[in-house]
Amino acid sequence: MIESGDKDMQLKLKKLYNATDNLIEQQFYLRGTDTIIGRTPEISMKIKNSGLIVKKFKDLFNNNLIYFLEGSYLKFFKPFTQIKGMDENYIKEIYQEIQIKLAALQDTEYDLVLLYTLVLSSLISRIRDIHFNDALYEIIDRVKNKFKYLKEKEIHLELEKLFMRNDKYVSLLYNVAYLDALADSFHFKKVARTCKIQKSKLINHIVDLITE
Repeated sequence: MIESGDKDMQLKLKKLYNATDNLIEQQFYLRGTDTIIGRTPEISMKIKNSGLIVKKFKDLFNNNLIYFLEGSYLKFFKPFTQIKGMDENYIKEIYQEIQIKLAALQDTEYDLVLLYTLVLSSLISRIRDIHFNDALYEIIDRVKNKFKYLKEKEIHLELEKLFMRNDKYVSLLYNVAYLDALADSFHFKKVARTCKIQKSKLINHIVDLITE
């Protein structure tokens, strides 16, 4: 016989499992297709075994939900130090960011899924941004090598224009760089190699847009 407390826990976990699926896949992965998407599903790239990597990433969240439910966010974040680019300092920064957000919400009614969304979004955004910024540095280097007269400020302005247009190459690069980091983290060498090749192609497209 299932106790009412167990039923309550199962319902909470089910909600959080669904939230994990939605938050990780959102504007990134088309479920069950090995397809990485850009700003919309129409802008996409098929990368074999990407679905296995997405599942591994979800497991990092789902296997530690008890710490989230206890409010032990540092323990919840701890396993994510295995993700490429993440370390104890980043974890502490994300934890502090969460504390600030929670303090701002203290007089507001919010449900479990909203809180989970807030926690996941902070973590996922940090991982994504670390690796996208690395790709941006590569773009800047390639532009400088191609057109030595262009100043870095001018390159940044051109990049800003592409961001404002939500350029398809930029949106795909954002997600392929993210998948590349996850592939490296979970030791999917072939996928990581594919991602690096596709990343380089996307970077070249963006360089061409900046310098045309």
